[in-house]
Amino acid sequence: MNQTVILILAFAYLLGLLVGAIPGGNYALLGLGIILAIATALQQIYQQKQSRKARIQQFIKQKETRKDALTDPIEFATKVPKLPRPKLPFWVWLLAGITAFLASVYLQIKTPQPSLNDISQLILNSGNSQDLLITVRGEVNSIPRLTRSGRGQFWLKVNQVNEITNNNTPIAVSRDVTGLVYVTVPLLKATGLYPGESIAITGSLYKPQPPSNPGGFNFQNYLAQQGSFAGLRGRYISHDDSQPPPWGLWKIRQRITRAQAKLLGVPEGSLLSAMVLGRLAVDLPYNIRDIFVQVGLAHILAASGFQVSFLLGIILAITQKFSPTVRFNLGLLTLLIYLGLTGISPSVLRATLMGLAVLIALVTQRQTKPLSVLLMVAILLLIVNPTWIFDIGFQLSFLATLGLMVTVPSLMQGLNWMPPFFASLIAVPLAAIIWTLPLQLYVFKALCPYSILVNIIASPLISIITLGGMASALVSLFLPGLGSAIAQLLHYPILGLIETADYFSQLPGNSIAVGSISLIQLIVLYSLNLLIWAYFTVINRPSNPRFASSKKGLIPILFTVTIAVLIVVVPSWYTKNIQFQATILSTPKEPILVIEEKGKVTLINSGSQNTAQFAVLPFLNAQGVNEIQGSVATHSQLGLSIGWPLILENIPIKTFYDNPAPKKTYQATNEVILKTLAQQKGAYVPLKLRQPVMLGSVKIELLNAQPPVIQFQIGQNTWTLLGETSPSDQQQLIQTQSVNSTQVLWWSGEPLTPELLSVLTPKIAIASSNSIDPKTVETLSQQQTQIFWTGRDGALRWTPTQGFETTLDFDQTDGSFL
Repeated sequence: MNQTVILILAFAYLLGLLVGAIPGGNYALLGLGIILAIATALQQIYQQKQSRKARIQQFIKQKETRKDALTDPIEFATKVPKLPRPKLPFWVWLLAGITAFLASVYLQIKTPQPSLNDISQLILNSGNSQDLLITVRGEVNSIPRLTRSGRGQFWLKVNQVNEITNNNTPIAVSRDVTGLVYVTVPLLKATGLYPGESIAITGSLYKPQPPSNPGGFNFQNYLAQQGSFAGLRGRYISHDDSQPPPWGLWKIRQRITRAQAKLLGVPEGSLLSAMVLGRLAVDLPYNIRDIFVQVGLAHILAASGFQVSFLLGIILAITQKFSPTVRFNLGLLTLLIYLGLTGISPSVLRATLMGLAVLIALVTQRQTKPLSVLLMVAILLLIVNPTWIFDIGFQLSFLATLGLMVTVPSLMQGLNWMPPFFASLIAVPLAAIIWTLPLQLYVFKALCPYSILVNIIASPLISIITLGGMASALVSLFLPGLGSAIAQLLHYPILGLIETADYFSQLPGNSIAVGSISLIQLIVLYSLNLLIWAYFTVINRPSNPRFASSKKGLIPILFTVTIAVLIVVVPSWYTKNIQFQATILSTPKEPILVIEEKGKVTLINSGSQNTAQFAVLPFLNAQGVNEIQGSVATHSQLGLSIGWPLILENIPIKTFYDNPAPKKTYQATNEVILKTLAQQKGAYVPLKLRQPVMLGSVKIELLNAQPPVIQFQIGQNTWTLLGETSPSDQQQLIQTQSVNSTQVLWWSGEPLTPELLSVLTPKIAIASSNSIDPKTVETLSQQQTQIFWTGRDGALRWTPTQGFETTLDFDQTDGSFL
């Protein structure tokens, strides 16, 4: 019973952390625990009364017992059989409810919050200005890394602000502050920085923002999880170069990565270092990282159990003749050094603690129960940092390990007709994917149908590269030249791994967007996993020869897979086929519209490459879009159209409608579009002036090519998209009657003349911009026009029933338009 009680309390702690983020969830769990305790107590009292009554009646029927009952009642009472103690006392549920409640409170206490002296308070005190120029001093807290935009990024632990200027107005001269800041600087200025170095940075302090588009990356939440609430765009860095950098584990890491890259070069050397030390220890090119993530090989870029098991196995093999205490100390030292080299992350900590459990079992001469160890490691880590319960790396690491423990044995038994080596190549990746796929669908909203096959094919290469890379790293600590030579022997295996991943990433259907799935769907999917696991481990054990040799095990598997697919596909399919909505994405100066009508999608404009990658594609992915029926390029400017090749690379387009205006500024991009469309068998159609095009029920008409004026008929409303225009352009549009009255005006937020607005007379005006010209706002207000702009409201969604809805909370009385 003691083990059962511990398990219940452990799961209560986990449940308390998960529900702790829900308002009132902790009280609900406490109430549930009290209800279960009362119900259990009442049930036990009732069962005891019934059982004792039945025993007394049976006992008193015996002649001798009846005599004893009449002559000596006390002796009779002692002869009545005692009731057995209940298997699970009522107080266990009460204690579980209290544990869950306290876990929720503990999570709230440990959730990072900005202190009164945090540097982020400067932004609040200056009116949330995004142009707060400061000079801060502090210590570098991480090795600089390369961002996608080509800048250097590192964490800075600040201690002092020397200058604060807001809109060229001094606010303060010097002030002591605290906090962790996300810093980006020009790449050359970040070169040579090391952890612990004291520096001063001049730049713009800003407050991280939540995602302004559905499906977008939550940068604010990401920083908050790291305990940071402010970012700094650095311009200048001053530091003392006269002092040599102190010794640290980062130097050992640098020694290894340089040795492995010396002869292999980039990206082979960087990939080898990432597979040995994890991607946090080395700058892996983003194109390589994206390919591996796309085909389901992201796990090999994270230091985890495989590397820890290999290191620990080597140490234990070398020290076989030593005493258990010496072996324990050497093993522990190895684990701590590797943890320091890779950086503290949940996956490495999990593997390290499980390795420590193996060492403890070695010293105490006891066998460990893997599932119990995994649960205790999870609880221990979540006691140290309860916010890790929401870390995707923590979740995937434990789920993958759980899958290996509970599913691999059953899969190996089912594949006993194959040689064990080949069976393990299938069983290991399949078990991990079974337990991590539901969470991946919930978080990333997409799946790679080739991931299992890729992992099976790549497994031998991954093993060879990892083992060789570990050997190279160990040798590089003492003989960097020899370590480089060992790493060079892995050139062809690494090249084969890259080519394999690249080949599958270019196959048709390499990524399928499933759209957003709900928390209920996620719970049901994992419930199916638990049911099928219980069926094979409890009801029909794989050790049963009759069961193992039969094909009955396939029936529940096929049934469960079918149910899981229906749970994911049916709600998304139903929603798409009844849905009619138009979404204006929050992309400053880049008007982008996505129209979804009964499963068919129309995309208006692509934006720049960054916009396409970080706004358009994540939104389409979250909506479960795998094909675009029609796309319209309304502008001829390079910045508004250069994202099309990236979108075409990820999602096929059936028909591409283009503005016929001259495109000399992006002729190369246009050639790529035509080539990709030809490969996808898509059609390229230039728009013609005043000739409407029907895309479903939506009518699109080009009123003017340059500057572009496009009219949309969406539902019962007329929308007019107006490109960037000068006052003379606007006057010409009026004279040529290229504009007329509209219900919805959509433009870039630039100044519009009162004459043009008097012709348009919109009921709703939408600016794809961070700001709107004040005079234009004044004129629109006089016309009683409702005004939206994406810089304040985020993405805007229109539906026939609800009209326009914003994705960000805002105050309509805010009069700050600049």
